[in-house]
Amino acid sequence: MPPGQPARQRLVSNENDENSSTRITRAKAATLNVDELAMPAKGALLPKKSAVNANNAGLQRKRAALGDVSNVGKADVVEGKKGGKVGLVSKAAHPTGIQKNTSRPASRAALVPKGTNIATESKRTGSGAGHLAAGPKRKVSSSTSAANKEEPALDEAEPVRKKAHTVTADKEIRSDARAEDKATAPAVKTDEPKLGNAAAAVAGHVNLDDEDLDDPLMVSEYATEIFEYLRDLEVSTIPNPQYMSHQDDLEWKTRGILVDWLIEVHTRFHLLPETLFLAVNIIDRFLSEKVVQLDRLQLVGITAMFIASKYEEVLSPHVENFKRITDNGFSEAEILSAERFVLSTLNYSLSYPNPMNFLRRVSKADNYDIQSRTIGKYLMEISLLDHRFMAYRPSHAAAAAIYLARLMLDRGEWDKTLAYYAGYTEEEVEPVAELMVDYLARPVVHEAFFKKYAGKKFLKAASILARQWAKKNAALFGILDTELSLDQIS
Repeated sequence: MPPGQPARQRLVSNENDENSSTRITRAKAATLNVDELAMPAKGALLPKKSAVNANNAGLQRKRAALGDVSNVGKADVVEGKKGGKVGLVSKAAHPTGIQKNTSRPASRAALVPKGTNIATESKRTGSGAGHLAAGPKRKVSSSTSAANKEEPALDEAEPVRKKAHTVTADKEIRSDARAEDKATAPAVKTDEPKLGNAAAAVAGHVNLDDEDLDDPLMVSEYATEIFEYLRDLEVSTIPNPQYMSHQDDLEWKTRGILVDWLIEVHTRFHLLPETLFLAVNIIDRFLSEKVVQLDRLQLVGITAMFIASKYEEVLSPHVENFKRITDNGFSEAEILSAERFVLSTLNYSLSYPNPMNFLRRVSKADNYDIQSRTIGKYLMEISLLDHRFMAYRPSHAAAAAIYLARLMLDRGEWDKTLAYYAGYTEEEVEPVAELMVDYLARPVVHEAFFKKYAGKKFLKAASILARQWAKKNAALFGILDTELSLDQIS
């Protein structure tokens, strides 16, 4: 009898295992295709459409796959046949059969430059110890020169700034502030508690690292020193929480739309959670240094995701996939040129203390509860979409996410062991948790983010349960104007 057909394996065995969807062989990963027909084309971040790009689309030379820096340049050698070795070239070196989506359902409103919306909106001061009130927006002209609109890449020319010395002055001010941070607290967060104080002040906690002494993969002997180093590294990777003041065409609303679209791209590519957090951090740090026009914002976002996937993934998607996911709005040459420009702007500094690392650390004290950890992931990703969390450190957002998740599920009080492994006391995490409740109690603004955590993979309860709880208990946190959306209070 012929052998039976092997059973089909599921890529995701456990929603709590972040790496389960990517632990596959290199040959299987190379044959993965992006189902672009299932990827809805977004009307919010439309790529530039001009006659010049349309005429030149067919003239663009296909870039050789080996010219990329992704994981497609190696050839595996297999022995076993008579006659020597046979080289196996990865299938990822060849473009996969991706078809362009012909339908473009417009589900969101198109982005408009800053200053065009003259309707006055009520402002609400955000809560939290580290919140920085947004200053009055400057009045700028919505007209831009035609030369800047037809720039082929980010590094060839910069758009016109409000003041010629704005970015240079901001860079000098932040560099001086970071120099002072070595002796004092960070300048961007005067009310933020110094990391490590809570952990040092906690006495009588249970040492859970001793349970992993027999496991060499847990490196429990060095766990404390590793996380102390990560907490010190957080200071150098915090973006300017008020960088939107020197952006001519951008608003916080447009940034939220971009991040919401990147969350959907991240889900379609089945990338690791660390890739998403690093990509958003790259975007914010780059926008803190450079002025970007509206028609180049999507290029910055897709380039940041491309860089983050190379840094975090075992096998990153090819640049061809990122080009097609933007509906061919940018060529491969533009993405690769933007990649070099972004990396040089950040001085190739990608050592970002990912909040997922801190979430796993505090989950150890939570006995790795799958429900609280799932809701904690949802709450932690709110810090990517809401710019009010930008002034807080990743470890602070992770601690507040677990704290609020346990509060929603009634998992008990924030004891000394949780405070030690999180690095923050209950009084220190309450302001950040209050901001999360404020976001959840308001109407849904970011649809892709809401749908992601309302699916079966995340227990169908992360976004629905959390929002129902927040609307019911918003008054206890002093949040009364829940009918206003996030865009109206920004």
